[in-house]
Amino acid sequence: MLAPLNDPNHGFCRDCLTPQQTARSRCSSCGSPRLARHGELYSLSLAHIDCDAFYAAVEKRDRPELRDKPVIIGGGKRGVVSTACYVARIRGVKSAMPMFKALEACPDAVVIKPDMEKYVSVGREVRAMMQALTPLVEPISIDEAFLDLSGTERLHKRPAALVLADFARRVEREIGISVSVGLSYCKFLAKVASDFQKPRGFAVIGEAEALGFLAEQPVTMIWGVGKAFAATLERDGLRRIGQLQTMERSDLMGRYGSMGDRLYRLSRGQDERRVQPEHEAKSVSAETTFDTNLASADDLVPILRSLSEKVSARLKKSGIAGQTVVLKLKTGDFKIRTRNRQLADATRLADRIFSTGMELLRKETDGTRYRLIGIGVSDLQDDDRADPPDLIDTGSRKRALAEGAMDALREKFGGKAVETGYTFGRGSRGRPPRETGE
Repeated sequence: MLAPLNDPNHGFCRDCLTPQQTARSRCSSCGSPRLARHGELYSLSLAHIDCDAFYAAVEKRDRPELRDKPVIIGGGKRGVVSTACYVARIRGVKSAMPMFKALEACPDAVVIKPDMEKYVSVGREVRAMMQALTPLVEPISIDEAFLDLSGTERLHKRPAALVLADFARRVEREIGISVSVGLSYCKFLAKVASDFQKPRGFAVIGEAEALGFLAEQPVTMIWGVGKAFAATLERDGLRRIGQLQTMERSDLMGRYGSMGDRLYRLSRGQDERRVQPEHEAKSVSAETTFDTNLASADDLVPILRSLSEKVSARLKKSGIAGQTVVLKLKTGDFKIRTRNRQLADATRLADRIFSTGMELLRKETDGTRYRLIGIGVSDLQDDDRADPPDLIDTGSRKRALAEGAMDALREKFGGKAVETGYTFGRGSRGRPPRETGE
């Protein structure tokens, strides 16, 4: 697909899965032009699967009238773009772009606020379908994962490539969104391949072609080479991966430290990382962007309390706790402030998360106007030893019991059945929190 094929007749139709034995440009059975051909097609088994414009695709599925319209998922004029459909992307809209710039590029776009609960639910459906193919599924985010299908041919009675093509068809038919598949011999190139033919892509990078293919690519294709490091490489005259292929490991490491070793290995298509099915979250957090910049504690504290309750609910549901509380603030000029405090014991209680966040926030309410606030916990662990009795703060036990009672009422009557004095009557200056986990 990405280089001259060893056997141009070796492949199958991605729409009907009929084997193709000739060099025709369309399927001999159904006439589809979506053919998969590659000399290593049936010997590769490591894949990266990525849902296409995931949030926007889910919204278009649920609202067919939006099918041919530009759709942006984001939070109002003051927020940023979470994702955009391909119609909007053609107009210049990109993820993480400020909303006002996105609307300047695409003024007729339909803007929809993120519905994370719905997206997580659909993501789990896709994940369950992946895990039915192989136990070796490594989630990278809500909408993408690595899969290792080596050794599954006897189970599925067909090669991994056909299993993956059938998987993509079933996702479209059963869930109503599309995915792109990258197939290779290592994680780095599988991820690269999945980006090549979006949407509804199916690209293959074989071992025999890896060096030649990589030689022509920009250095920014290598994972970890962002804008700043790319500028450093540019100053050193390094623009293409092929230039890295001519350099010794010792030379690259002498110039760029441990990153030099990565440049050496990945430029040659060497990636020994295995697919790890257990990919634990590093943190649990929730954040929200305001419609109007806020500076006073009176405005920020109620929102912080609401976010703390969101984080606490997720921790309790997952049976985990965190020992470090992290406060995140974004100023009106988009500068991020992150403050953290390690606790003596891990917690999952909204009361402790909020009170610690309050202490951190108090030092930051210095007149600075903020456009975003977030709270979370890291250093995650099982909650079996979380929140032991506090001999100094004798009221902590009562607050923990009260919180448990509120949780029970919310579970029975809904999330808004009980509100604290902090969150009651909060108003609408802060949009509903967007939960995130890393």
